[in-house]
Amino acid sequence: MSMMSAVEFLLSAVLAFIFWKKELHRRFPAMGAYLALRVATAPVLYLLLLGQQMAGQPLQRTCSLAYFYFYWAAYIASAAILLFVTMEVFRSALAGLPGLMKFGIVIFRWAVLVSVIVTFSSFSFAHGTTHHGLLLIPDIASSLMRSVSILELSLLAFLCLCMNTLRLSIRDIAFGIALGFGLMAANDLMVSLFLSLNPSLTAPLQFLYQALVLVALGVWATYAAMPEPARQAIVMPVNSTIYRWNEIASALGHPGTQVAMRRTDSFFLTDVEKVVEKVLTRSNLKGRQSES
Repeated sequence: MSMMSAVEFLLSAVLAFIFWKKELHRRFPAMGAYLALRVATAPVLYLLLLGQQMAGQPLQRTCSLAYFYFYWAAYIASAAILLFVTMEVFRSALAGLPGLMKFGIVIFRWAVLVSVIVTFSSFSFAHGTTHHGLLLIPDIASSLMRSVSILELSLLAFLCLCMNTLRLSIRDIAFGIALGFGLMAANDLMVSLFLSLNPSLTAPLQFLYQALVLVALGVWATYAAMPEPARQAIVMPVNSTIYRWNEIASALGHPGTQVAMRRTDSFFLTDVEKVVEKVLTRSNLKGRQSES
């Protein structure tokens, strides 16, 4: 596990270097912040872990509490940043359809808000002991990350289903980011499920979890290093359903052309009665002419 953790840190550092060198952080600033957070927190957590193992009793307790708060603070910050990362990937994938992108971002923000509300409303904060209050932090963080994992898997499924329509290449870095996070999300959900069913599998599941994290980092490093193909233009017929949806979504929120309405004193039914009377009068005149 120590060797795998060291490889994880090296992969994260290499990935962050490639990401900044190719200026991908300008296109995906939230992803850049996520990588910077991973690289910055790993040495601090490692030093605090060494302090727990090598320091004396008073310093060991201090390092243990510091490790607890720092780890879960970084975990919650990662979950919050990942919400913005998924939004960046979604925006990049729908760049060719600005109307649907704008409309989808609004729906995506509401989905994020509902997920956060459900996460925090599922816990009760009326606890009497401080110990129970400390144990509440991992529960909230894990539930929040679980909601983020569901969003990441939904985003990956959406990209896989709509790749041809969006003219999105499998080598596009937006798809690579979504693929890596999809692996991590499936990893988190799978480990949580197996641990809830059989807690004795903690040790082997930790190795499996760490191995899949390394695979996800390797996927990101590969996508960041290889040249990205030029994005193809989305070409579709005028009567296409997606084109109409994009035009309708683009028109939402715009005032459009204003039309001046003239006020009239006549009532609608009165006008209808006048039209009916004119029709009846013409019918009577035609009948009389035919009789004569």
